Amino acid sequence: MIKGIFNRSMLIGLILIGAVVFLALAAPWLAPQDPQKTNFDQRLLSPSSEYPFGTDHLGRCILSRVLFAARISLFIGASVIAISFIAGTLIGSVSAYAGGIVDETVMRFVDGFLAFPSMFIALAIAGIFGGNMTGLIIALSIVEWTAYARVSRGSVLTVKNVDYIAVSRMMGGRAPYILRHHILPNITSPLLVISTLGMGNVILAAAGLSFLGLGVSSAPEWGMMVNEGRLFLQSAPHVMFFPGIFIVITVLGFNFLGDGLRDIFDPRDTKQRWRLF
Repeated sequence: MIKGIFNRSMLIGLILIGAVVFLALAAPWLAPQDPQKTNFDQRLLSPSSEYPFGTDHLGRCILSRVLFAARISLFIGASVIAISFIAGTLIGSVSAYAGGIVDETVMRFVDGFLAFPSMFIALAIAGIFGGNMTGLIIALSIVEWTAYARVSRGSVLTVKNVDYIAVSRMMGGRAPYILRHHILPNITSPLLVISTLGMGNVILAAAGLSFLGLGVSSAPEWGMMVNEGRLFLQSAPHVMFFPGIFIVITVLGFNFLGDGLRDIFDPRDTKQRWRLF
């Protein structure tokens, strides 16, 4: 039974994500030091029993900062995905179900967003908000929602004319009722896949914006830590290495999980992808 539900990619993803989530939730108890506590007498110390990941240029414990930064990164990712999922799915579903001029107008608006590089838009919006968590979440949400709108629109166009929906419409079912009870439950699979894959992309994008100084600045954040560590790449590479490896592990975990979910929901796509290699 388990073998039929899970696959290798999904299990690897669950293990990696589960480990990161556990470390993030347990950060107040696992962190050996206050992540914001500075000690200039212990600057740039190499990993040791007292400081397993070493210290940064201000003498702060890197392990403590990495653990607390995981909470920030996961919160940003979850917030952006939730906002994008709700907004994009609602807009795309209503657009497809309404059809006509409504669908045409909404899709031209979406195409206008997609005509520009997503990171360029995120950079501009994050810059307007001045580099804080709220601005970062808003910037990435504005970039991400279009993917959910297009996927939900395509899925709704596929199912909106099937027999049981036509019968519901003939029996007087209103559009909100049909969308909520008949259409949305049947389009969740592709949306769940892109949400999982998108989580990794959002965390990576958030780290990139923080690296450029447009993200979280008042609390530990992986991208900001990598930026701080780049100045000491030759003399103290551990300052940059540990937050960087956590970014890689987290993004890989969500990518593996997304691939595993896609293989489960659409096994034909799995066979097709294997034929390409």
